[in-house]
Amino acid sequence: MKTKLTKEEQKILDGFEKGEWIPVKNLSRRKTELIKYARNTLKKDKRLNIRISERDLSELQKKAVAEGLPYQTYVSSVIHKFINGRLIEAGN
Repeated sequence: MKTKLTKEEQKILDGFEKGEWIPVKNLSRRKTELIKYARNTLKKDKRLNIRISERDLSELQKKAVAEGLPYQTYVSSVIHKFINGRLIEAGN
């Protein structure tokens, strides 16, 4: 029985088979570093207050519901994606 892979899984497998994956020399230390980075990334220690139109807020709330997120978390996610260059405009 052959397992059907998703596109992402196939991409990972292809990269592994091509030798593109490099073993980590000190896995324990690397895990500790990554945990620290994740905690600092997810840490929310500042507040931002903005004024936006009622229409925009309503649309943000609708999109947040569609994503299954509270709207403030959704807005934070959009800002984070924009800052990291991962926000893609629809229709482009």
